Amino acid sequence: MTQSFDPPPPDVVLDPQREASLRTVGVISYVLHAIVAVGALLPGVQASIVLLIVAVIVDLVKRDEAAGTWQATHFSWRLRSVLWCGVLYVVTLPLWFLFVLPGWIAWCVISIWFLYRIVRGWLAMNDRRPMPM
Repeated sequence: MTQSFDPPPPDVVLDPQREASLRTVGVISYVLHAIVAVGALLPGVQASIVLLIVAVIVDLVKRDEAAGTWQATHFSWRLRSVLWCGVLYVVTLPLWFLFVLPGWIAWCVISIWFLYRIVRGWLAMNDRRPMPM
């Protein structure tokens, strides 16, 4: 017996134009998050934090429009990814002060995990699948 971990079907059915608009916002947000995730892995790419702030603001402003739809799970997925990464970066910050190498390794692992979550979400959105809650 297998269990499905998919979220329940959406309560709200959107008209095609609104759905396309939310998908466009989702693609833009995933692109911005992906740039930030790749930038976090490359040395000297510090300007990407501005893109992350823009992406988070876009997600916060637009997520109410997607409430009750499968796309709402993507807004939550992206916001939770950012929050978890932020917490993990703060928790591992002392490693930079104690030893540079463990701090660098920890931040690389976190950045790779963030990139994984963004790619996973983006692929699911392209297939019109909701993300797990």
